[in-house]
Amino acid sequence: MTVTLMLRSVGAVIFGILANRYGRKWPMIIDLCLFIILELCAGSCNTLPQFLGVRSLYGIAMGGLFGPAAATALEDLPYEARGLLSGLFEMGYATGHLLAAAFYRALVPTTSHGWRSPPVLIIAFRWFLPETNHYQVMKAEREARANAAGDNHEHSKGLRVFIRDAGRALRDNWVLFVYLVVLMRGFNSCSHGSQDFYPTFLKDQVGMDATDTTVITVVGSNRCSNRRLLSRIYQHFSWSAVDHAGIVRPWRSYNPGFFVGGVWGPMPIHLLDLSPIALRSLMVGLTYQLGNLGSSASATIQSIIGERFPLPPGPDGKKRFNYGKVIAIFMGAVWAFLLFFLFWGPEMSQEERDEEAEAAKNLERLRVEGVSLADIGQQQFKGKEMEDRDEEKAETVHIEGRV
Repeated sequence: MTVTLMLRSVGAVIFGILANRYGRKWPMIIDLCLFIILELCAGSCNTLPQFLGVRSLYGIAMGGLFGPAAATALEDLPYEARGLLSGLFEMGYATGHLLAAAFYRALVPTTSHGWRSPPVLIIAFRWFLPETNHYQVMKAEREARANAAGDNHEHSKGLRVFIRDAGRALRDNWVLFVYLVVLMRGFNSCSHGSQDFYPTFLKDQVGMDATDTTVITVVGSNRCSNRRLLSRIYQHFSWSAVDHAGIVRPWRSYNPGFFVGGVWGPMPIHLLDLSPIALRSLMVGLTYQLGNLGSSASATIQSIIGERFPLPPGPDGKKRFNYGKVIAIFMGAVWAFLLFFLFWGPEMSQEERDEEAEAAKNLERLRVEGVSLADIGQQQFKGKEMEDRDEEKAETVHIEGRV
């Protein structure tokens, strides 16, 4: 699991760059095809080294999916609906978790055959969907800039422009990149801290059977949010499953998953808003995966805390600790960490939001009028070229005035 988790960042880099250069569609389809190949290979391994090798490659495929998927789902949305639909997009994680848990519960204990779930339907669905409008406009703008610079090579047209834009974006936003990695470490620690020991808590401390544990886990984590404000206030309403007297309250066990899910709802669009357009898929995917890697020690930290709060051994002599109290302590520290960085961290200004909303409306208006995406990209290039000239003239006048 550690090797897989580490290599997810490698996948985020590879497929994030491909998605920013060649579009969201085909890198995503190729990545999903790798899922099929590597799932089948994993089931065919005969030795542990073979299995570790396949799982390492599987980690690359896992890491490469989130960036292109987030850009595909969110960047063409009407601006006013992005918060709500970001929550629906993120809820896909919980829905997939529910389906996986249901398949596992129905098939694993009841059949001797293994289960494989190749994402053929998702590949077919994405195959028939077009490339995103934002990418097509960005591609046309790059090609216009390449033509203006005299780069007429068909296969490499726009490549130099992309490299230059990517280099400038990295140079100008590296502090923001580090901030987003730190922030995503907090959010992933929030998920791991509330989920990793949760089934164990329900079974070993509350005394629930496997079916009740599955139901509470999947129901408590299916959720949706549409307000970024939740990222600042949500944990004020989240209770521990064990009260101050140490008494277990099973009904409370739904609450942490619900509110953790609530805060995750706005995160995809928050990452998309803060990421530079030239590196949108890369930055969204890589910051998420690096944050996930940074949170991988959550279970170990909770186990160390748990040594201070032991419980009597279970019926089979299994070593236990007060899972509810440990989860509460760990989550309290994570919430303080998150609130600090969210409070002091950057966010789009109202002026930037208005500009983004106006740009989205203008793009949709031009499309309704029958203007092609390539022509819209050409117009954007000409508009930016005129803005650059105006800025150069203003700077020249300013310098001459000082002289």
